Order: sequence, then C-alpha cells, then structure tokens
Amino acid sequence: MTTHPVGHGATHALPSYLDAHHLGPWGIFLQQVERVTPYLGDLARWVETLKRPKRILIVDVPIQMDDGRVAHFEGYRVQHNTSRGPGKGGVRFHQDVTLSEVMALAAWMSIKNAAVNVPFGGAKGGIRVDPKQLSLGELERLTRRYTSEIGLIIGPTKDIPAPDVNTNERIMAWMMDTYSMNIGETATGVVTGKPISLGGSLGRHEATGRGVFTVGAEAARRIGLALSGARVAVQGFGNVGGVAAKLFAEAGARVVAVQDHAGCVYREAGLDIPALLAHAKANGTVAGFADGQALPRDAFWDTPCDILIPAALEQQITRANAHRIQARLIIEGANGPTTPEADDILTDRGVLVVPDVIANAGGVTVSYFEWVQDFSSFFWSEEEINQRLVAIMKGALDGVWQVADEKRVTLRTATFIVACQRILRARDLRGLYP
Repeated sequence: MTTHPVGHGATHALPSYLDAHHLGPWGIFLQQVERVTPYLGDLARWVETLKRPKRILIVDVPIQMDDGRVAHFEGYRVQHNTSRGPGKGGVRFHQDVTLSEVMALAAWMSIKNAAVNVPFGGAKGGIRVDPKQLSLGELERLTRRYTSEIGLIIGPTKDIPAPDVNTNERIMAWMMDTYSMNIGETATGVVTGKPISLGGSLGRHEATGRGVFTVGAEAARRIGLALSGARVAVQGFGNVGGVAAKLFAEAGARVVAVQDHAGCVYREAGLDIPALLAHAKANGTVAGFADGQALPRDAFWDTPCDILIPAALEQQITRANAHRIQARLIIEGANGPTTPEADDILTDRGVLVVPDVIANAGGVTVSYFEWVQDFSSFFWSEEEINQRLVAIMKGALDGVWQVADEKRVTLRTATFIVACQRILRARDLRGLYP
C-alpha cells in the first residue's frame, strides 16, 4: 500500500492496482468517507475497513461469437463489506465499466443497504462490453460464462446479484439457471430481479422508481414544495427515471424535460409521460417524440424546473454545470451522479440533494423482500410489497433527516453517518478472526 492525497488534503492508503492520479468513482467514495469520519466517534478506529473492499474478483469471460471467433471480455465482482450480511448489488453490462467504478458502486451498496437497514452488505459486478453489439445468443453465452466464473463467491447466503445498467430479468434468469445447474439444485435466491415465474417479486420492476418518488415527495413536503404543478426534469428514462416520471406526473407534477442517451425533449406545459414511455419503448429513445420540443443535450441543465432527477450514470452533475441547475430539490435516481465539488456548490446555493444512497434504495429494499420470499416460498401481494417499501423508505428518510438537523450537515453526510455507524458497529461487535 502507498499513501496518496485524495481531496481536501487527506491521505488514503491506496492498493497497488489503482492509479493515484486517476482514481475515478472510487476517489469520490473515499472523499465521502473522509467527510463522515469526524462524526463516527469511537467507531472511527474501524474506518479503514470502508476504504478496502473485502474481496475483488476479476475474471476473463471468453465466449464463441456467432461468426466462430472466440472473444474475451473483462468481468468483475466486488464485495465491499459483508459485516452486516451477504453481499448484495447489481451487475452492469457496459463498455466503460472499470474496476474503480465497480468498487465504488459496491461501496455505495454497503452504505445504501445500511441506510435502509436491510441485512445485506455491499457488492457489485460488471462486464466491460457493449451488449447492443451482441446477438441474443452471444448475450446468453456471455452471461452464463460470467456467472460460472464468479460462481465461487456468489450464492443465496454469500452474495446476491441483481439487474443494473443494461441487464434485466431475462439475464437474471440465465444467471439463476447457470448457478443452479452448477450446484445441482434450483437456487432461486441466488439473484433478485428475476421473472415472477422463477421466484421474482411483484413490485420489483417499479421499486427503484417508486422509492425515488416516495422520498422525493416526502422531501418536497418537508421544504414546502407542493407537487401539484411542480416542474420536474428527468435525466435517464429507463427503469428508474421512467417510473419516477410516471409517478410524479400521476401526483400532479409537470414533467417538463426528459433526457436520455440519444436526445432531450421539452414541453413547458408538461410531457405526456405514458405516450413518451410508449415512444421510448418503440424507438429505444425519447428522441423524435412528436409532442415535445427537441433540445440540445447540454441545454438540459438550464431547464427551468423545481425538481431534478438524475437517473442515468454517475458523475453527471459536476463543478462545470452545478451552478446552472435551477431546481430547488434534486433526487438522485442514479448511483453517484453528483461529484463532491458539485455537492458543495449546490449546498451553497441552497439546493436540497436527496442522495442516491437513500433515494434509489427502493430497488434493493424490494430485492430484500424477493430474497425473503424465495427462502420461505411464500409470496406477498403487490399491495403488501408497496406498503412495506413506502414504510421503510419514509422511515429511513426520517432518521437521516433528524441526523442532518442535529449535526447541521447535508442529507448525504447524514446518510453516511447513519450507514457507516451501522456497518462499523457490526464490524466492531464481530471483532477480527482469527
């Protein structure tokens, strides 16, 4: 280990496999840990635990392509912390996946699971691939080979993957089947986000977006922002952004702007969200939607709005655009969409940010429900699941809000205080073995 500076003059011991000058998303997580450390009291003696993932597996994923070639892809599974329970976190297929990114995402899962107090640790996985360039057969072979390669460290009581960027319930079905075939018995609990007919949970598809709406609506109420007529801008229109936009529109808000990977549409009077969802499903993008004005991609950040929902990829709100945002409230649907520098700018401007580690925790909360249902082979109604989800999300936000008020810190720092105390208390109570 060598020691290198990481923001605000702090130093962190960095493993040899990271470049100190290009830390990427992991560097953001280290800065967030640095900010919370003064609030941890006696538990601060364990804080280095958070700066070192428990386990990192890097795998070669070779598959035979449809044209007969053998192609090799880079795969990862990172288990950041398992002091509170088995690892839990998604698997993303994206051409820009890096080890630093997967490490940070696994760490944020540790924080997220502890923040809503579900009995999981944090984990994450990924393959460096553009899945849009693969046939369905190639995608299945890639998924199955990757699952076999990481099968050593996953399992219903070890580490439970789930869908993330560019993965879905079909891919989870392939992962579950591959793991089950390798161990010789059906293990529905090895992944969550599965099809209903394979032990999936009702309400899972909308869970993350519903969680974003739940905490967003509660935060808006607390700052006196009425949802009726409120202008909402959404970046990312997939499983998170699309569902959140639909729920905000149903609550009377006007979704005035939506941006995705290929375009941006705007309508001051409010976009027809059901029609836009249908258009995006048919065309793969919101671009070209007839009942909306096309905007240049960068103009999205200047959109007049009351609520902004970044629900795409990380590091979207930066020092370069934070001062342009006109919203009073930002609800982070994506993981890590705001850099620490942008956080400071937004705080100084009086913009309330509901951080990712609580705002998008609805997905893992219902994944927890799915895991419990798989173990018991007893399944709940969608109404029961949504009620339990809303209760957990509101309770978690209430606890974080109290800490923010008491310590006079941002909601992000307050969430980290709550979560890190839970993680490190578990680490302290368990002690070190041997």
